[in-house]
Amino acid sequence: MKKIIITVLLCIGYLNIMQSQNRNIAVDTTVVTNHTATIKGVKISYTATTGTQPVWDESGEPIAALYYTYYKRNNAGVTSKRPLLISFNGGPGSASVWMHVAYTGPKVLNIDDEGYPVQPYGVHDNPNSVLDIADIVYVNPVNTGYSRTIPASGEEIKRDLFFGINADIKYLAEWLNTFITRNERWLSPKYLIGESYGGTRVSGLALELQEKQWMYLNGVILVSPADYNVFKSDKPISSALNLPYFTAAAWYHKMLPTSLQQRDLLEILPESENFTLNTLMPAIARGGSLSLDEKDKVAEKMAFYSGISKKSILQYNLDVPTSFFWKELLRDKTGNTIGRLDSRYLGLDKIEAGSRPDYSPELTSWLHSFTPAINYYIREHLNFKTDVKYNMFGNVHPWDDKNNNTRDGLRKAMAENPYLNVMFQAGYYDGATTYFTSKYTMWQIDPSGKMKSRLSFKGYRSGHMMYLRKEDLKSANDDLRQFILKSIPKGKSAKY
Repeated sequence: MKKIIITVLLCIGYLNIMQSQNRNIAVDTTVVTNHTATIKGVKISYTATTGTQPVWDESGEPIAALYYTYYKRNNAGVTSKRPLLISFNGGPGSASVWMHVAYTGPKVLNIDDEGYPVQPYGVHDNPNSVLDIADIVYVNPVNTGYSRTIPASGEEIKRDLFFGINADIKYLAEWLNTFITRNERWLSPKYLIGESYGGTRVSGLALELQEKQWMYLNGVILVSPADYNVFKSDKPISSALNLPYFTAAAWYHKMLPTSLQQRDLLEILPESENFTLNTLMPAIARGGSLSLDEKDKVAEKMAFYSGISKKSILQYNLDVPTSFFWKELLRDKTGNTIGRLDSRYLGLDKIEAGSRPDYSPELTSWLHSFTPAINYYIREHLNFKTDVKYNMFGNVHPWDDKNNNTRDGLRKAMAENPYLNVMFQAGYYDGATTYFTSKYTMWQIDPSGKMKSRLSFKGYRSGHMMYLRKEDLKSANDDLRQFILKSIPKGKSAKY
């Protein structure tokens, strides 16, 4: 009887505790840990600061808490000469986890050399991290990672303050001003890096920081950037730009004609690009005015460069959806689908018929390895512990994508700031934000060509997250390292 009473009392106590606790993230808190790493063969020590920092409204009340992780190398000399890299992922609605534990940070995932999951899950040292030459902060926008809104008592969340292209840029710029001030980084050379939708985000932030926060950057890096100006453009642009990616994916899976397949990828892509710009775009633009003979010739060449049949291409009137390509390329060879974000990955659909894959095999593979690793790493290495769920993807929709002027904003930021340089990084096998779209975006940022020397493109033999492939992890970080070091002015005045 005594044991039963004790058990009941313990249960009542447990229930009271559970009822008295809320699963909320702290509004403003930090946890600091010290670490060492060997990067490019040199052992360094660094401090990791992780926690939350508020977003305030105009009256100074906190309306959100953003989770971040800030790495600072110890004994690295004068802070004013030490670059700061500010990192965002995309979505919109994606946590800043992908580049954090797979690309630029001091730790990377336990994965094989091509990026596939392996057990045991976890992380190990990243010998290629750019922490040797730049400090890094990874920022999680609202509802991603551990970042959350803070609605006033009895009020609904004001979604229009956070969930849209321009709202996102505005509050993040304010947040960065506070971060830079708190961490005394105003004198440091500053760089933004954004992946996927993060490319849109950092393009807009470049101008917002300059014109509203009076903060001038040295560089912007767009990793597999999403350009919504392209996605929403007419078919001659949005559709035609996919063909060089079709060529790359077909080459990888050995589906091109022998005359192309026996050559190296980088030898044949310029041919596909030239055909796209000089023949395919004008042909799609002509639409129904194109003669049947002309359409047939264009379709035949598209089939040559894409690995899918001329018949299918004609059935789509030359406007082949990427979703169909992912389903079609290997349909008659193995029956597999190929990945959207990285077409090296294979999927297994319920049926081989159809016009789009059942799922994205690359994304499920990535979540397989990233999710356990980031949850383990934050708790056990960075010592940040909470019952709040880490959102790999958060609820940010509906997302307001109206009035998107980020591409022109980046151009204006470059024009206003002679120090500002921009680099694009893209994987050839990315079918969502294709490498050729990145090139097109780069050309449209500066149609006059007057800032051409401050724009650069780097391509890799992998997909959306090119750094998951071991060889590209090294080369992409090396390209980033060189970009940062080259864009530090070293006493040169900011003038034309």
